[in-house]
Amino acid sequence: MGKTERLQNQDWLHDAATAQVVQALNPSQDGTLVRFVGGCVRNALLGQPVEDIDLATVHEPKAVIALLEAAGLQAVPTGLAHGTITAVAQGKPFEITTLRADIETDGRRAKVAFTRDWREDAERRDFTMNAIYADPDGMLFDPVGGIADAKAGRVQFIGDADARIMEDYLRILRFFRFNARYATGAPDETGFTACVRAAHGLKQLSGERVQAEFLKLLKADRAAEVVGMMIDHDLLRDILPEARGAEALAHLIEIETGHLFTCDAELRLAALIENSEAAVSALAQRWKLSNALRNRLLAIAQHTTELVCYLSMRETRRALYQMGQQLFLDRLMLTWAADPKTSNTVRWRALHAVAETWERPVFPLTGKDALAAGVPPGPEMGRVLAEVEDWWVDAEFTEDKFSLIERLKAVVQATII
Repeated sequence: MGKTERLQNQDWLHDAATAQVVQALNPSQDGTLVRFVGGCVRNALLGQPVEDIDLATVHEPKAVIALLEAAGLQAVPTGLAHGTITAVAQGKPFEITTLRADIETDGRRAKVAFTRDWREDAERRDFTMNAIYADPDGMLFDPVGGIADAKAGRVQFIGDADARIMEDYLRILRFFRFNARYATGAPDETGFTACVRAAHGLKQLSGERVQAEFLKLLKADRAAEVVGMMIDHDLLRDILPEARGAEALAHLIEIETGHLFTCDAELRLAALIENSEAAVSALAQRWKLSNALRNRLLAIAQHTTELVCYLSMRETRRALYQMGQQLFLDRLMLTWAADPKTSNTVRWRALHAVAETWERPVFPLTGKDALAAGVPPGPEMGRVLAEVEDWWVDAEFTEDKFSLIERLKAVVQATII
């Protein structure tokens, strides 16, 4: 494995916590014992933000644990059977995996054997751009041609694409996710054809794995283009039959990027799927959605209040109070994404700005006030207070408590006394 080039200006490479982990695993400063690999190397090479720091090592898992603990670092056996240990240094996690070779796979999981051969470890990985290694000094090692592919924006399977996919069918989704984020042109034809050919294997995957990978895909700027491609080739039939087309998703992404809104993968999912309670419930069960995400999608599907870009301030505040800020903003963004009239953009943006800064007012009356006005305890109290609250909302959330008390008395006289 020949040396090629060196990573430049990477703070994470020489960070104190990184140095602690490297020193623990590599006390002799031998560049063949431990190397960085995967996303941190790929992203550093491409000038993109580095998030997680992963390392590969010739040390077997028990030795990794012993070396880390000897250096006073925490070692968490997060995937011991597959050779993965998480080191914690100065509160930062570092995933460390022993060099491996697959000896048995079933499309969902692999049985591995540990090795000391860096090329053998590289050849079991998914894409060439993910099999670039960097030693502690940043010198790159490229056994499968990943540097050229990464720089060319080319997502290419290592070796035989069919074989790589059969090792783990999740690689189909990863192929499209990496194309959505890193590719600069059409997908590699060989890899694409292999993914279409193996699409039946997606139904073997757990809902949790599919959900995690698909939400990552939706974060990419080219997500709509790639998801549209997947829909056109019937690749979502087993994992996301609720997908209705990528047009609304594409417009939502344009809105998010054009107006510097934060990318919201969950909202992008809502733009992609059928807007019905039945569709959300089916997806929640299949993907094992968290209660929070399921409830967010259900609220979007169930709420019937119509939003238009020309709402008055009074109508806007009332809708915000009734729906809550999160649901209002979700419905606003999805309605905006479905609006074909670009001339409405300024109005939608203004409405979003109002909602974004809105603070929910607190209804001033309590049960104590209702009791003092002669309302008996029980369901009637809730009904009376709800009627007064509705009047208060129509009155633009008046802070005049005297007027509220008078309204409460009027409701009591009309309905109870």
